[in-house]
Amino acid sequence: MQALLAHTLENRLTGSEMTMKTLNTVLLGFGAVGRGFLALLQARHAYLQERYKLRLNLIGVATARRGSVFCSEGLNLAALSAVADRHLSEYPEQPRLIRGLEPLTMLSRPAVDVVIELTPTTYENNAEPAMSHIRTALAAGKHVITANKGPIALAYPDLVAQAEHRGVFLGYEGTVMGGTPALRMARKTLAGCHISEVRGILNGTTNFILTEMERGTSYAEALRTAQARGYAEADPTNDVEGFDAAGKLIILAHVVFGKALRMTEIDRRGITGLTPEAVQAAQAQGERWKLIAQATLQPDGRVSASVRPTRVPLSDPLASVSGGMNAITYQTDLIGNVTLIGAGAGGEATAYALLSDLIELAEWL
Repeated sequence: MQALLAHTLENRLTGSEMTMKTLNTVLLGFGAVGRGFLALLQARHAYLQERYKLRLNLIGVATARRGSVFCSEGLNLAALSAVADRHLSEYPEQPRLIRGLEPLTMLSRPAVDVVIELTPTTYENNAEPAMSHIRTALAAGKHVITANKGPIALAYPDLVAQAEHRGVFLGYEGTVMGGTPALRMARKTLAGCHISEVRGILNGTTNFILTEMERGTSYAEALRTAQARGYAEADPTNDVEGFDAAGKLIILAHVVFGKALRMTEIDRRGITGLTPEAVQAAQAQGERWKLIAQATLQPDGRVSASVRPTRVPLSDPLASVSGGMNAITYQTDLIGNVTLIGAGAGGEATAYALLSDLIELAEWL
């Protein structure tokens, strides 16, 4: 009982009474999300120390094509920012700086506390190399935070069990809806509710394209605009054919229902077959086309899941979600439907998800 009271008292201490916690962190991958995280770290460095007594010390960055830099005492954030979109060989010299470390070697260094895995998402080849990065980091006793959907979708139960066995933290908030706390809402805010269905717009690229088509734009022209604005990749297949939304639905099934889904079990259809005429016909009847991802917990414990273009009535909260925004509705037994709307992609939004996981890690510690 005395230990419990002491723990409770410690949790109630004000920021000024708490001990500063330093987390030595490395980034594996330094694309838009990694650069967004660096900018956020620079902007919120003092705030994190004052509000959460948390000092995030970035000590390493490793990339597949642009080199790597590591210094156990910490990298110079301003200097790193200056070369963020160039080869890291241009990062200036500093005492004890090491260049050229491979990701698996870097994350295993004794000085590393947290590994942030940000390599490109893939569901093929067992989500490598991200899967090996995460498994190796957990085995080495490192905390892991990722925005990479592949490993979480393919191996969520195993990765969670590995983290628990090693007594380390695994954060994955950024894998669904970017910086909008969709998973944290299900895990924490709605704790105590039975969630029977998850339904939402989980891909901003397709939502942007459909919004443009409502304005009379053809699918091809809307896609070109999405690519020009950075919403869509040069090869948009993962987005427009529903693979990205399906991967996020698999993660939601794991987190919300504790159930495993395979990609082949999801009734998946993309938006490439939608015509301007179909979009206009829906508008004429007070409806909008949305790419809806839905997972429903059946009475027998199975999960039925689909990703498909759906005509949504304007009375549905999802109908008002336009552009690159995402939204999710949780169907609960105690408070009915709860809808969360927010930014679902982009470097800055997903970087915030990483930061929120780091704050949760500090509280967890």
